[in-house]
Amino acid sequence: MKKLLVAVAVLIIAVGGFFAFTSGGKKSDSGKSSSKMDLKELNVQFIPSSQSDTLLAKAKPLEKLLSKQLGIPVHVSLSTDTNSVIEAMGAKKVDMGFLSPDAYVMAHKQYGAKVILQAARYGVKNDNTGDKTDKLVDNYDAMVIVKKDSNIKSVKDLKGKKIAVQGPTSDAGYIFPAVELNKKGVNVIKDSTLVQVKGHDQGVLSVLNGDTDAAFIFGDARNIVKKDQPDVFDKTRILYTTSGIPNDTISLRKGVSSSDSEKIKKAMEKISKTDEGKQVLHDVYSWDGVIDSKDSNFDIVRKYQSQLQKMQ
Repeated sequence: MKKLLVAVAVLIIAVGGFFAFTSGGKKSDSGKSSSKMDLKELNVQFIPSSQSDTLLAKAKPLEKLLSKQLGIPVHVSLSTDTNSVIEAMGAKKVDMGFLSPDAYVMAHKQYGAKVILQAARYGVKNDNTGDKTDKLVDNYDAMVIVKKDSNIKSVKDLKGKKIAVQGPTSDAGYIFPAVELNKKGVNVIKDSTLVQVKGHDQGVLSVLNGDTDAAFIFGDARNIVKKDQPDVFDKTRILYTTSGIPNDTISLRKGVSSSDSEKIKKAMEKISKTDEGKQVLHDVYSWDGVIDSKDSNFDIVRKYQSQLQKMQ
């Protein structure tokens, strides 16, 4: 009887060990599977904002950084304009876009794009120095700049003047300044001559060179040209500063799985904390980090878009 009990006990242990082994193996296989991406490759696109001729070269290192984190090939490219990246995301040719707030709102409305992260930047002092504060913020201002010796002393003096702007989907380079100036009595769409330039740096240079009387820029885009134009702050001044605009986004196209979305989000968060990752984000868009985001953060952009349409 004693031998029988021992035999039964040994059998139970053996069977239990077998199932534990096979169960552990399945768990391991499952864990391995869960780390794999549903996407076979990730196509990332940036929108030109400044120094467009060199921006792609600065963004390219992200390919290697993201590929290492995700385990799939990553392709980084530069769109020709805002609409092209939105359409590319709608057509599933681009999976991840570095979108301005306005571009994100459009992509979300038209094609169901979803925001996963927002840029974090150090604030900029509003004292005509371009110096940064020591506080990371999730929004930024737009500025209207003119030459220091310009006879444009107030917003109302912009009537009849030439203003350098970005495309009509640019928050800082068009929408926010136009809407707020309209509230102060100047509809720049009807009362001024808008000259579209490609890149906020070009807006600054157009004022410096006398090609335009004023420019709508993100604050403070003059830092971009300071290296080549060291006296830019001496020769220009801020005429007007807008209220806060939500920082740029990292957004994914509709159809990217929730699992992949989470992996991409975590990968970008991790990259943003490395020296190389910080350098890429700063070189491309002057980002100092990334923070969580949600769609409702951009309701203010929707409000300004609606107000702009009424001005036209």
